[in-house]
Parts: sequence; structure tokens; C-alpha cells
Amino acid sequence: MTFPLLSLIVFLPAAGAAVLLCLRNDDAVRWTALGFTAVDFALAVAMLAAFDTTTHEMQFTERHPWVPAIGITYALGVDGISALFVFLTALLGGICVLASWVAIDRKVKEYMVALLSMQTLMLGVFSALDLFLFYVCWEAMLIPMYLMIGVWGGDGRVYAAFKFFLYTLAGSLLFLIGIIVLYFHGGRTFDILALSAQDLPFDVQSWLFFAFLIAFAVKVPMVPVHTWLPDAHVQAPTAGSIILAGVLLKMGAYGFLRFSLPMLPEASVYYSTLMLALSALAIVYGGLLALAQDDLKKLVAYSSISHMGFVTMGIFALNLRGVEGGILQMFNHGVTTGALFLFVGVIYERTHTRSIAEYGGLMKVAPVYTGFLALFTLSSMALPGTNSFVGELLVLSGGFAANMAVGTAAVLGALLSAAYLLGMYRKVALGPASVGARYQIRDVNVREMAAILPLAVFVLWVGLYPKPFLNVIDASVSHLLTEVHGKESGP
Repeated sequence: MTFPLLSLIVFLPAAGAAVLLCLRNDDAVRWTALGFTAVDFALAVAMLAAFDTTTHEMQFTERHPWVPAIGITYALGVDGISALFVFLTALLGGICVLASWVAIDRKVKEYMVALLSMQTLMLGVFSALDLFLFYVCWEAMLIPMYLMIGVWGGDGRVYAAFKFFLYTLAGSLLFLIGIIVLYFHGGRTFDILALSAQDLPFDVQSWLFFAFLIAFAVKVPMVPVHTWLPDAHVQAPTAGSIILAGVLLKMGAYGFLRFSLPMLPEASVYYSTLMLALSALAIVYGGLLALAQDDLKKLVAYSSISHMGFVTMGIFALNLRGVEGGILQMFNHGVTTGALFLFVGVIYERTHTRSIAEYGGLMKVAPVYTGFLALFTLSSMALPGTNSFVGELLVLSGGFAANMAVGTAAVLGALLSAAYLLGMYRKVALGPASVGARYQIRDVNVREMAAILPLAVFVLWVGLYPKPFLNVIDASVSHLLTEVHGKESGP
């Protein structure tokens, strides 16, 4: 293609941020930000509609010399693995603007500029085909996220922002060292596709695997480097939590798929049992922590640790069902958990409390809210007919095929998920309408429905007819596994 569609998708939010700097009226800022994210989503829809599902090759590619002296290029492209996440990121951009419409009432322009800037950087991560460009986007997005938590967060925002920044920066420094080692051992190139074709010695692969593991595990996050996540989620504004759960956590798992598996196949296979054990630990431990929470936002945050454990388990099952299930579950988690954080924000705007003990009987005063909350709660539980069921079923199938003990632990995690989610819904939505006596509760409005409905559509669409989504990833996953097992078995 000669039309730079991916560049337009990636940089349109940044152009929107530049336009916002010229505006003074807060309402104009909100509507302009919404307009740019809506157009960006329309372009992402066009990209996905034109995507060829029969090939594993990179599509919509663009390549231009950037720093040719050391082999750095401006290179963009998507395959079946990354296309879904470009689409998901564009979808959540507009939803974040809508979620911030009332919640953010000070420094609105600066907030929207940070939000749109981060949108560009996240899209750049999923589109980059040059390792240097990838790292620039990966690292730079910490700045707007740090500002969103530190400036517009809750009472403990400064502590949470520093903790988030330090954890992710420490992981990123190891990632940078790994990139430098990879550059010199991989033919002095930053081309991701060329590096994926290299056959590195096993000792180099092992060293790089653990350097990348720490960087990606912090992002996922995996136990024991997960402790930044609850603080960041609790203190972040609603849109910040949606972005964290919907996109940023996916970047760690995406790193495993884009770098660890294709570039370090022998090490990935050799250490797959370790990764499966860590995944099982995250599933069970995250579920137990969620079960003990009274803060609604903390419960959803800890549930993310458990659910992302299913993702890493699927990826390191290293079979077709597991990897496809892991990728689909990444998309599903972005939709479902992003929606749950949206619902936490909606009720917090009305009550200014997140204590589950202070809720009760919301169904009587906000039936539409509790109806949609039930849908997303059941989705998070992986009830048949919802999106998470398809992904979790594939992950469990692949996990049991890879390791029976890990599959059994994952089933225990699924049971814990049902326990804390059903308990949460019972306390929040059912029982006497005690919450109405303390707070002026109103049901969701048109703006909130506009944010909720797209997510509800994907919960049911993927749950009832997942074929279009699996078709997008199938060819790329099949090729990835062929390369991994082919390289691993050759030596």
C-alpha cells in the first residue's frame, strides 16, 4: 500500500493533542479530543476490514530510513497478532475521553493532551517493526501515564505514580540492555523481522530471555513484580485505570509474543515450564487477593493479575489452542476489565466511595447500571456466551495439553474468580437499597451509555461468534509456532 494508513492511525491522536494546545474552552477540548479518537477508531476499523487473514506476513508496512548509520529505520506494520491490539487501543481511546468528561474538571486541556499523546505511543508499540522505534514508544509512554496518575489521581497519587514509574523503568533498563546485546549478536540491525530470523546461541538466548522476562513481567504484571498495579489502579483516574487494564498490561504479553518466542525459541521452550508455573501462581494468588478485597477498584485490579495469568499460561503452553486463546484473552480482558473499571468510575462519581460494604441494593435505584454490570461480571467469570469463555476455554485446553498440574491450578483460579465476582455483585447490586439513603443515585446517562455499549457489543460478539477474531490471528500464530518448534528442534 502507498497510503500510509498505519502512520495516520498512530499519529492522528498526537495531531489532536497539538490542536488541543491551541484551545482554551474546556468543552471545546473535550469535543475535539473525542472527535480525533473517533476518527482514529474509524481508521482502525478500516485497517481491520482490509486485513488479509490468509497470510502471516506483515501488512500495511511502511519503511523509511531514520538513522541509517546504525541501522535504525522508521518501520511500521501489523500481522494477525498486533492488528487486534491496534484496534483495541483505538477503541478504548474514545471510551477514555467519555469516561473523563465529568470526572476531570481541572487542567482539562493538559489531561487530554496527555491522554492523546499516550494513545499515539501505545499504537506505536503495537505497530513498530524497528526495535529502536519500539523501545522509544515503550519507554516514552511512561511519562503521560505517570502524569495522569500523579496529577489527576487520588489522595495517594504521588506514591502510586513513583512506584509505577520506578518498577516499569527498572524493567525497561534491563530491556534496553537486552536490545543492545541483541543488536550486536543479531547482525547489527534493529529490524524486528530480521532479528526473528537469527539463530542465536543458547547461552545468549537464555540471558536475553531473563532480561526480557523481567521487563515484560513488570508490565503484565506477573507475581512477584505485581505490587505496583493495585496502587496505580486505585489512585489513577477512571481513564487511567481503563488504559492500564485495557492496553498497558497487554504490552508485556505482546513482548513475549513479538520478541521472546520468535527471537529466543530454544530458551522459550526450555523455560516454558517455569513460565507455566509462574502463570499458575498468578492465577491462584491473584484470585485469593481479589477475594479478600473490600475496595471495589482493588478487587478488579487484583482480578487483572489472575486473568493475565491465563494469558501467559496460554502463550507458554506453546500450542495452537493455548497461544490463540492467550491472544484472544488479551483482547477480551481489555474489553471486560476496561468496562469494569469504567463501572467503578461511574458509581464513584455518584458516591465518592469504593467500599463494597457501603453499597447495596443498586439494582433498585440504577437498574440499567446493574444490568450491564451483571453482563461484564459474567464475562469476567467466563460464562458461556460471553467473550472470556472462548478465550479461557482455549487457554485451559492448551494448558492441560502442556502441563496437567498447571491446568488444574488454572481451574482453581476460575473457581476463585466466580467466588469473588459473584460476591461482589451480590453486595453491590442486590439486597436492601441502603445505598440510596446515603447518596443521590441516578442511573447511567447517554454519555455513559455511549461508552458502555461498544464494550457490551464485543462481549457478546466474541462470545457468540468468535470466528472473525480467531481468523485474524490464526495464520500468524500458526507461523509463529512453526518457527518456534522448528528452530528449537533443529539444533
